[in-house]
Amino acid sequence: MAWNTNLRWRLPLTCLLLQVAMVVLFGVFVRYSPEADAHWIEGKEPGNRSSDLENDFYYRYPSFQDVHVMIFVGFGFLMTFLQRYGYSSVGFNFLLAAFGIQWALLMQGWFHSFHDGYILIGVENLINADFCVGSVCVAFGAILGKVSPVQLLIMTLFQVTLFSVNEFILLSLLNVKDAGGSMTIHTFGAYFGLTVTWVLYRPNLYQSKARQSAVYQSDLFAMIGTLFLWMYWPSFNSAVSNHGDAQHRAAINTYCSLAACVLTAVALSSALHKKGKLDMVHIQNATLAGGVAVGTAAEMMLMPYGSLIVGFICGIVSTLGFVYLSPFLESRLRIQDTCGIHNLHGMPGVIGGIVGAVTAACANVQVYGQEGLAHAFNLDGFKTEWTPSLQGSFQAAGIFVSLAMALVGGLFVGGILKLPIWGQASDENCFEDAVYWEVPEEPKNAASHHEDSTLKAPEP
Repeated sequence: MAWNTNLRWRLPLTCLLLQVAMVVLFGVFVRYSPEADAHWIEGKEPGNRSSDLENDFYYRYPSFQDVHVMIFVGFGFLMTFLQRYGYSSVGFNFLLAAFGIQWALLMQGWFHSFHDGYILIGVENLINADFCVGSVCVAFGAILGKVSPVQLLIMTLFQVTLFSVNEFILLSLLNVKDAGGSMTIHTFGAYFGLTVTWVLYRPNLYQSKARQSAVYQSDLFAMIGTLFLWMYWPSFNSAVSNHGDAQHRAAINTYCSLAACVLTAVALSSALHKKGKLDMVHIQNATLAGGVAVGTAAEMMLMPYGSLIVGFICGIVSTLGFVYLSPFLESRLRIQDTCGIHNLHGMPGVIGGIVGAVTAACANVQVYGQEGLAHAFNLDGFKTEWTPSLQGSFQAAGIFVSLAMALVGGLFVGGILKLPIWGQASDENCFEDAVYWEVPEEPKNAASHHEDSTLKAPEP
């Protein structure tokens, strides 16, 4: 079946309409927070600040920079492993993230920063908007190569909305602790994306099989994304934690989990190959699973050895998923997961939720101290009589709420994206930049390497 992939009117109209809507909504609702507003000098309450140097900007902005790099460089380059889809991987990630952070500032602002008719934004809002978009980038990995940029913008619009609702339920209603977003970002994003790709199942995708593999250079580019994500993940998991010991602890726990994850991922990758060789797919992805799985418990007293155990387990689980589970999901359940997000974000996210529930249920005064326990779990804001087992129950409930929101939302959004009006490529033209990009001609001696992946011209 031939599809009309000419986006000359659809893409510009979609981008411009969405951006005009953002301008109007920002004009009506968004103002600076007291930390960013000039009025405090004239007598407006500046919080506990006694000087400009105590402004939240100086505490949060370094973490914001790291998270921002992860979203735009880390996730963007991680997806460049496809031999003919590098432009789209980085470019479409750039597009959806740029729109997503604007819509996230509004959605999360209405839930968390709405005062006297206005959303008050500061640097922490910017970090949380990046977190929200991180969930969209995760979902993007499942449908990579099979959708148009218009579909991605539509998906981002709905997913940011659903993410914000899910986040509000977990963090504000259930009082769940999820510093690094194992449940809110990774579990939700992964199973949302997997549900969408299940709805968008393409029975003839084998016609694009030649372009689904990597080449040496594309895998090397993807490894750049891996290293950026790996290095900055401690900032990601600690970015919005309370200043002081909680943020310090979150960075240490993530650092340890990531380090352990690399060794077990390498070990399993070699052990599962007949000749003991390493698979670059495993090194690009499974080495990051430890950062995902330690997210929920990152600021808890998990202990460094506990973090190593989490990373150890996830390096094994993620690598096994790439070798055995991904082929099963595609052949039996019709889930065509381009980037293997189930192995990097889905299963480690659920593991992270379980680790967080168990760690919270084991919390006590001996481990945290009386004031430390109250501070770590925000007992002043708890609406009922708090016990560690109750906190553990709420943490566990958060896993199921995230899964339910992801599955139901994915079915709904997948149904919308399946409409044949968004300029999506046909099955035989998937994973090919030339469908949506002006691609420079290759030298003749290089063209022969891509004879099997020649783009079939779509009908106008």
